Amino acid sequence: MGGRHTIAAGAAGLVAGAGLVTAIAGRSRPSLPGLVALNPPELPEARVVRLPDRGEVFVRDQPGPSPDAPTVVLLHGWVVSGDLNWFTSFAPLSSVARVIAPDHRGHGRGSRPSVPYRLVDVADDVAALIHELGTGPVVLVGYSMGGPISQLVWQRHPDLVAGLVECATSTHFGFGPLGGAQWRLMTVYQTITRLLPRTWLERVLLAQMHGSPVRLVQSIGPEAAHLAPLLPWIVGEIERGEAEDIGEAGRELSRFDSRGWIGGLDRPAAVIVTTRDRLVPPRAQLELAGLIPHALVCDVAADHDAPAASAGPFNEALVAAVSHVLAEGGAGVAGSGG
Repeated sequence: MGGRHTIAAGAAGLVAGAGLVTAIAGRSRPSLPGLVALNPPELPEARVVRLPDRGEVFVRDQPGPSPDAPTVVLLHGWVVSGDLNWFTSFAPLSSVARVIAPDHRGHGRGSRPSVPYRLVDVADDVAALIHELGTGPVVLVGYSMGGPISQLVWQRHPDLVAGLVECATSTHFGFGPLGGAQWRLMTVYQTITRLLPRTWLERVLLAQMHGSPVRLVQSIGPEAAHLAPLLPWIVGEIERGEAEDIGEAGRELSRFDSRGWIGGLDRPAAVIVTTRDRLVPPRAQLELAGLIPHALVCDVAADHDAPAASAGPFNEALVAAVSHVLAEGGAGVAGSGG
């Protein structure tokens, strides 16, 4: 679900989305089908971990099948929180590993340092968390923006990384009609979201789930209709993010490019390709898989919101990918890399 606010058609999508908001803003709030669940079921215990000289980080901590189980760290995507990206994945993954899921700075309940937003700093936050918890080396699972973060953790802190699982992500984000510019346009979008009542996003998403031809959030459509009862919680998680930080994170994504160095990855790896992805094209995901030596490739016939909208197939692939990395030595590989 990482980056679900990105408008793949760039400025044209912003205009179209604003038109949809205008069209529905005057209507009464639609009833959501079924019971409205304020929270998803079975979220793991929450912890706040203080990192030396880096502030505090909010994490979910799901125990594994045994006290000595390996650790997997889940790195969420752009705009969303760790809870929203991974709420369906905690329980399945706990069958093979302890699961840690932090909120990145500027997202969810993440820290809000008064410094420019840099992906390398987010990667260093993850490294500091692993150090503080004493769980390294770990398997890093990166979704969308979490992919670049996981790659940077390996490049900068290879001793903490036992393996990588890359999901719905790429080596770069300069694709689409406007190339990298579409990621930078998110500042405009975030401004719009702050000027309108919070219920407008619920209405937009509900309209898309009911088949609206206008898509403000590209990866949401009728295939996600079963998530409608969770819309108040989903929107609440999205709106936890800090608009300025998210805008800067988009600009960072537009500049990221690991094609020159990811081929040196010397850890077990797997790539989960969302084959119907309208945000990160499957060809870009396959390019990443082709650059990583001996990477296992798992296909999931889903869009960019796969962890929620296609939870069953996605989590089956995720558990298989993590199990593969662990079996290939990812439970305790340490050494130099990058």
